Amino acid sequence: MSKKDLSHRKKVRRRVAKKTSKMQFDKYELYRKSVQSAENDVIFIWNTYRELKGKNPRLFREDFCGTFALSTEWIKLNPRHEAVGIDLDPEPMAYGKTHYLTKLKPEQQRRMRLIEGNVLDPNLPKADIVAAMNFSYFCFKQRDLMKKYFTNVFKTLNKDGMFLVDIFGGSQCYDAIEDTIKHEGFTYYWDQTNFDPVTNEALFHIHFKVGGKKLEQVFTYDWRLWTISEIKDLMQEVGFRKVHVFWEGTAPDGSGDGNFTRVDHGEACESWIAYVVGEK
Repeated sequence: MSKKDLSHRKKVRRRVAKKTSKMQFDKYELYRKSVQSAENDVIFIWNTYRELKGKNPRLFREDFCGTFALSTEWIKLNPRHEAVGIDLDPEPMAYGKTHYLTKLKPEQQRRMRLIEGNVLDPNLPKADIVAAMNFSYFCFKQRDLMKKYFTNVFKTLNKDGMFLVDIFGGSQCYDAIEDTIKHEGFTYYWDQTNFDPVTNEALFHIHFKVGGKKLEQVFTYDWRLWTISEIKDLMQEVGFRKVHVFWEGTAPDGSGDGNFTRVDHGEACESWIAYVVGEK
């Protein structure tokens, strides 16, 4: 092979490598940019505890924590805060350790505890607040299993503890649709593939388009869609003395405005998001 041929092949390989690098993507970073607002969420959680309990919380546990972005922001919120993240899947936790935990100061890192384990474990660390966010607890499809989880949360909360979950619904959630939102550098797709009205089970996917290529089923969720009344009933059954609903307000364009207010009644929206909060 001549030097000219060798040089040409090296240039081709460099072009291919450059093109490939543009197509690479960080699925957890895209997920955070698309659906998470951890910085705002921890402020809402802190304010809600203050509103209901009249004092400051300190110990926070994030069940189904994934990359534990919420726990990271909780630690950063106050120098007295401590957090525990729990998840069965080692992959997102490893990502969080590399991308989030390392960005905390050494003193902040010491206030974080991560457990690769089951949220049904009766020996989980105690906390002032337990949160199950991003509808993660929807993975429990049977009522008795959901009740078992709620019972475990109740038992592992400190006195005056608070349990918080987010929840979504509305008539649009039963349709086979694909919502698209464009972000800087990528496009996010929420794909509602299937809904079974007999079991309330639903299949959802998240797709991304990066560099002109659509990456299908980057995340998949096989859930049961629970209602607010079902979640309230379960919380009360396991011992929570008060259960509250925080409903999202509506922006001028009809979308959610990100502001949540405690309510006794909601609205018949095509799509809605709320929080259900149980007081021990």
